[in-house]
Amino acid sequence: MAKIPAVLIFGAPGSGKGTVGAKLAATTSLKHISTGDIFRGIAPSSESGKLLASYSSKGLLVPDEATVEIFGRFIEGLVNTNKVNPDKDTLLLDGIPRTVAQVKLIESVVDVKHIFVLDIKDEKTIVARLLNRAKIEGRKDDADEAVIKNRLKVYKESTAKVLGKYSKSIISRINGDNTPDEVFCDTLAAYVKFCKSACKCSKACAKKAPAKKAAAKKK
Repeated sequence: MAKIPAVLIFGAPGSGKGTVGAKLAATTSLKHISTGDIFRGIAPSSESGKLLASYSSKGLLVPDEATVEIFGRFIEGLVNTNKVNPDKDTLLLDGIPRTVAQVKLIESVVDVKHIFVLDIKDEKTIVARLLNRAKIEGRKDDADEAVIKNRLKVYKESTAKVLGKYSKSIISRINGDNTPDEVFCDTLAAYVKFCKSACKCSKACAKKAPAKKAAAKKK
């Protein structure tokens, strides 16, 4: 399977990745892929379901190999059923990669082009958001404040290091402390800027190609 172009939406639990991702997918051609949604769609009674539950219930990350294997199978299924075209579509990934090891492991599946980071400075804001989400959506992993704080600790210690594996030139930071609408608008603006930049690069490469061929023929 050919590598699929992808952009990442990055941030701590409760930073609004899912909400912004869904809105971006609804207003652009991006295909939103949330590992959280993938995991929650797995039957709890299955071996994968039991494995996932044993980690998520404690606020821990699922092992890298298991995460990427499940993710890879899901993406392959989308390609095989013509829901994703590697030659035309760009994925918007929410929740992967979460560790430095996953950065390397997903390279055979996707080609990361840009990263949008939703920054929230106040941890209390995140905790309040997740507790409120637990009441509204009935998500058990968001109902325990101790579990939430452990997830934030894991994020800071492990997931945040992922950014260090990518060039700063492809990272756009968004103020996640703003209202949901403002965060979405800022992220959309950053995406449009990325698209324009990518388009200019493509045109520049297209112009250089004939010149290179001509030079090669002269040699």
